[in-house]
Amino acid sequence: MENLLRELRERESMTQEDLAARVGVSRQTIISLERGKYNPSLMLAHKLARVFGLRIEDVFLLEDGKGDE
Repeated sequence: MENLLRELRERESMTQEDLAARVGVSRQTIISLERGKYNPSLMLAHKLARVFGLRIEDVFLLEDGKGDE
């Protein structure tokens, strides 16, 4: 699953540590999310989206044709 976390975070001049603290996870979790190595729980996705004032689907993008079956 692709996401816009890095772009959104950098636009807000926020460090990975800043974002991690705001949503209650480790910096390593943010790194893994930004690299696409980890899919967040629904609760974490919701918290991340709220930090940026967006909807979950505006932050996390499903790739067409994958997992639609």
